Amino acid sequence: MIDLHSHLLPGVDDGSRSVEQSVTVLQKMAQRGVTELCLTPHFEASRIGRGIPVAHDEAWERLKPAIPEGIKLHRGVELMLDRPFPVEGADQAELRLGKSRYLLVEFPNSIAPPAALNALSQVAQCGLVPLLAHPERYTCCTPEVVARWKAAGARMQLDARTLFQPRTRGDRARALLAAGLGDILAGDNHGDSRLLPDAFLALSELGGHEQADLLARGNPTAILAGGDLTPVPPFTIKQPLLVRLRQLLNPEE
Repeated sequence: MIDLHSHLLPGVDDGSRSVEQSVTVLQKMAQRGVTELCLTPHFEASRIGRGIPVAHDEAWERLKPAIPEGIKLHRGVELMLDRPFPVEGADQAELRLGKSRYLLVEFPNSIAPPAALNALSQVAQCGLVPLLAHPERYTCCTPEVVARWKAAGARMQLDARTLFQPRTRGDRARALLAAGLGDILAGDNHGDSRLLPDAFLALSELGGHEQADLLARGNPTAILAGGDLTPVPPFTIKQPLLVRLRQLLNPEE
């Protein structure tokens, strides 16, 4: 499995606070079958002109010697589109996932659909592929709205844990999965217990093995290679299945 969204670059944002914390999580991931992971600390479009912070490079140099065996790390950012994406940003390969043509982006929580469409279109017009992190976070996220975002060139990263939440964001994430609009799953780990393999195994257990394989293996592989993504067939998690899924993820409940 390949997880393209994490906050395990130590001490630079609201994620892992230390090399030791990052290594502990990376060891668990490797043991559970994650072979590659992208470090995507928070960054803002308004800061692109100043380049990647020195603190990010310093944290990377501290982490590199301690990377556990069995897992390969890539770098990138989770880019907050707090202003229109600047043209010069297209030339900064270090912003992108593993220096591919894919750029992980997010919006302020109160984004309106037309503004989001415009922002994603601007990134695409620069020759990059915007990969929207956790679209289910936004209240405007409906299959109809997301279909327009995808038509503009964007791709969607569903949050692995949110997919199984019983209401609200979980409903929106499952609606995208049921409409075949999700492209990858990612853990968004912040130095905690959020692990992509939990979602992969649970979705497979419910009969969505093909979808799980594309979301966690096939399409992330294509992203790092700079290729095109394979559409993920629609899969509906019905309420009885959701209950079973939550039991699989939380056996102590």
